[in-house]
Amino acid sequence: MPVASPEAESQHEPPTGRPAETPGGLARGGAPGADLAVDLALAAAGDRRAFERVYRTHVDRVFSVCVRMTADRTKAEELTQDTFVRAWEKLTLFRGESSFSTWLHRLAVNVVLNARKAEGRRRQHLPVSTDDREEESGIEAPAPVVFAPGEWMDIEQAIAGLPPGARRVFVLHDVEGYRHEEIGEMLGITAGGSKAQLHRARMLLREALSQ
Repeated sequence: MPVASPEAESQHEPPTGRPAETPGGLARGGAPGADLAVDLALAAAGDRRAFERVYRTHVDRVFSVCVRMTADRTKAEELTQDTFVRAWEKLTLFRGESSFSTWLHRLAVNVVLNARKAEGRRRQHLPVSTDDREEESGIEAPAPVVFAPGEWMDIEQAIAGLPPGARRVFVLHDVEGYRHEEIGEMLGITAGGSKAQLHRARMLLREALSQ
C-alpha cells in the first residue's frame, strides 16, 4: 500500500548529523540479506557509507509510515529524517532479535508518537480530545476494507481525511499490523478504545469511498 511518490527516493536526503550522500556503490554482490547484515555491522562500528546504504534501502518505507500517521508530507519528511538520526544513534542497541526492518519500523512509529506528545506539551497540556479517548464496550469492528489496486490513491486520500485518532489506529492496526493491546499502550488508550477507533475509521472510509 505504497504512499511515497515514484520520485520519493530523490526527495529523501540523509539526515543532518548522519553521513553526507555518497555516490554509487549501493548494489553489491551476494544476497541482499547478507549485504544488509554486513552494512549494519559496519554502520554500528561507525561506517557512515554503510549506513548510507541502509538509509537508501529503507527510507521509502519509513516515509510511508510517517506520512500515513501524520497525513502531512512536510512533517513526514522531517520525522523520516528524525527516525534515521535516532537509528544512527541507537544502532549499537540492535541485537537482531527481530528483523532490522521491524526494529526500524517500530522506531519510526515511536518517533511519530513522541513528536505528537511534544506538540501536545507545547500546547500547554491541552486535554486529550474525545477523539483519542473514545471507547465503546463490546463493539465489533467491521471487516477490513479491501480495495482493488486502482483504488490506492483514493484510499490514501481517504485515510488522510480521517480524524487523527481514528487515522492513527487504522494505520497501526490495518496497515502496520499491530494488535489492539500494543496500540493502546502506544497511544495511551485502552484496547477497547483502539477497537472503537478502528470501527470508526473503517466506517468513515467506506462512506468516503462510496461517494
